Amino acid sequence: MVNKKIKINFFQRKPRNGFSFSLEYIFEDIRKRLTDKIDARVFISKCYNDGYYSKFINIIEAAFRQGNDINHVTGEIHFLNLLMRKKRVVLTVLDCGMMPRKTGLAKIIVKWLYLTGPVKRAKVVTSISEATKAEIVGYTGCNPDKIRVIPVAIAPVFQPVHKQFNKTKPVILHIGTGHNKNLLRLIESLNNIECHLTIVGKLNPEYLEALSKFNVDYSNEYNVSNERLLEKYHECDILTFISTFEGFGMPIVEANAVERVVVTSNLSSMPEVANEAACLVDPFSIEDIRNGILKVINDDNYRETLIEKGRVNKLRFNPDFIANQYFQLYQEVLSSKR
Repeated sequence: MVNKKIKINFFQRKPRNGFSFSLEYIFEDIRKRLTDKIDARVFISKCYNDGYYSKFINIIEAAFRQGNDINHVTGEIHFLNLLMRKKRVVLTVLDCGMMPRKTGLAKIIVKWLYLTGPVKRAKVVTSISEATKAEIVGYTGCNPDKIRVIPVAIAPVFQPVHKQFNKTKPVILHIGTGHNKNLLRLIESLNNIECHLTIVGKLNPEYLEALSKFNVDYSNEYNVSNERLLEKYHECDILTFISTFEGFGMPIVEANAVERVVVTSNLSSMPEVANEAACLVDPFSIEDIRNGILKVINDDNYRETLIEKGRVNKLRFNPDFIANQYFQLYQEVLSSKR
């Protein structure tokens, strides 16, 4: 007897030109790996995730598109499930980064629209880290058992590429220029360290002024392709990922897989993702960031130990293993629809 495929409707945001669509890649890869087990349909929202009117349109559209088996809202547009049948909804929350940016009435509305309402209207919520799970529980007060932690899978293109570590002038790769990426503190911490800083992300005048002030040798690219980003990993000696907040922190694992040493933050989800395969620093301390970078440059044994631990750490994010976790969850939701 041939097992019947589970029908899954995936709901995704309308992507914008010039942005990296990591969210879309995650679930495209999962669908490919489960192609013999699920019958997948993908619905992309009609409107961009902008004002409340566009959100209302997207919510109505999603309600009409929902299926009878499982509807999976895959992140960022959490509110799409507000008019869906709760017992059929899987909701993925990648992070709660929308909350610290809001104050007053706006924060109350955003909290209900993105977290309280959608979490209540979901059968199961998935988060990509224990740190995000704790935040969801903290903001919504929901039962922690309702939330399943399923990490992000690493793309198969990230494979070991040998490079002799350049102790004389190491290339430091930094990905992202958003406020939480903490680039200003990194720039200051590199003052008088002989290195080349490669920045992926658009630089504003404040960053340019800091680079000049602290005399940091650098290069910059943005809107890079996935292929070009992979080249950047190959070219670097060190990855710095010293964010003040992250829902996950995939560059940590990607650098582990390419076998580059990582310096990352000692808070949020990053210690959980790194799992001892990175040098952890206080992202709010310029001195601590600087000391961490100097340690991985100067201490050969420490650096090689971190790289070796990275070879082990990447195994936790095997794509087939992650896809199977989602499939098991879909089976569980389908068998418990009540």
